[in-house]
Amino acid sequence: MELWLIGPWPKPKERKTLAPSLTLPTLAALTPKEIVIRIFDEKVQDIPSDGKPDLVGITVMTHTARRAYELADAFRKRGSQVVLGGIHVTALPKEAQKHADGIVIGEAEDVWMQVIKDAKKHALRPFYESATPDLNGLPAPRWDLIDKSKYWTWQLVQTTRGCPFNCEFCSVTKFFGKKLRSRPLEEVVWEIEALEGKWLFFMDDNIVGNPLYAKLLFEQIKGLKKRWAAQASIQIAENIPLLKQAAQSGCKLLFIGFESLQGRNLLKFKRFQSQRIEKFKDAIKKIHEQGIAIFGSFILGQDGDDEGVFEKTLAFAEENKIEAAFFTTPTPLPGADLRNRLKNENRIIDFDWSHYDFVRVVIKPKDMTAEELQEGIHWLWKEFYSGRSALKRLFLGGKSSILFESIALNWYLHGYAARLQR
Repeated sequence: MELWLIGPWPKPKERKTLAPSLTLPTLAALTPKEIVIRIFDEKVQDIPSDGKPDLVGITVMTHTARRAYELADAFRKRGSQVVLGGIHVTALPKEAQKHADGIVIGEAEDVWMQVIKDAKKHALRPFYESATPDLNGLPAPRWDLIDKSKYWTWQLVQTTRGCPFNCEFCSVTKFFGKKLRSRPLEEVVWEIEALEGKWLFFMDDNIVGNPLYAKLLFEQIKGLKKRWAAQASIQIAENIPLLKQAAQSGCKLLFIGFESLQGRNLLKFKRFQSQRIEKFKDAIKKIHEQGIAIFGSFILGQDGDDEGVFEKTLAFAEENKIEAAFFTTPTPLPGADLRNRLKNENRIIDFDWSHYDFVRVVIKPKDMTAEELQEGIHWLWKEFYSGRSALKRLFLGGKSSILFESIALNWYLHGYAARLQR
């Protein structure tokens, strides 16, 4: 039996990208050894136009859904069986089922073996609904099946799943659940020790979601001499001992969702853990003092944001020497509370899933026009990743703790910003 695992991509291919998907190598690791497996990441490689694998597994995010369905339809015409899964499919299983022989709803670990058994008999079920799987005993991802030369890094590890906050714009809680689940520390450490290279990326939604678990993790990886990055809530700055432990264990970059510089928007998004704007600067300072760089995330165009929000956000990011940032628009993802609210308010203006990439405006903002929001987002990306801004943030008045990596990351995202302008 031959299995192809595919990550679809609706945009032009890149020569090299930041990191691969963790999903496909994980599914490959769950698959019996006798099955021939090929992994295709369409973001950096072509999918063969010929060939008829016995089974095709496609992971689907909202902005890749349209392309995923095109691929699924094409493979079914070739005679391959197709199974779809992922966060978008879990939110809209009936939509996805029109394009597949089988649908995986939720996490795949406890149903994937049944999918394989049924595919061998050419008897896939319409739906495979996963319970919340136990994270004990998970196999290490099959990184040997990816072309590592296509990625800046591929050393990815996940230690926890789940998020208790259920922010209005996010669909993670609907997929992974509100309860934070943790993998056994000894298994995580074993997996990290087996990885090559000095850099490591934790794929958790919040690496310090369970402070006690995070403390033990940092203690155990301290001696591995790895440099690592992860997502974390801004609360990590309130726990100085934990922040110091993170730095001592090799933390060099944290992805932090500031989301909004306006307090009323933070409350609307249920970000009860977020600080008021006047505390953000203090939190950034504390993180920088530990030698940790910051990759910030901001959502522009929320209710209460007028045209001045773009210049205010740029000034905030530059003043506080934020090493890198993503600037996004409110995107009403299926499964997120934001979609329900904006749909009820008749403010969703674009229903093409391929446009739900977080930088294309698909809603009607409340305090500016959609055109003003789109122009502002493009302007902000261009200005933040200009040479002038990079010089100000990375060199003047301070120096990034990972200067070479910060320059490389800014150069890569400068290219992304240039593509947005086109």
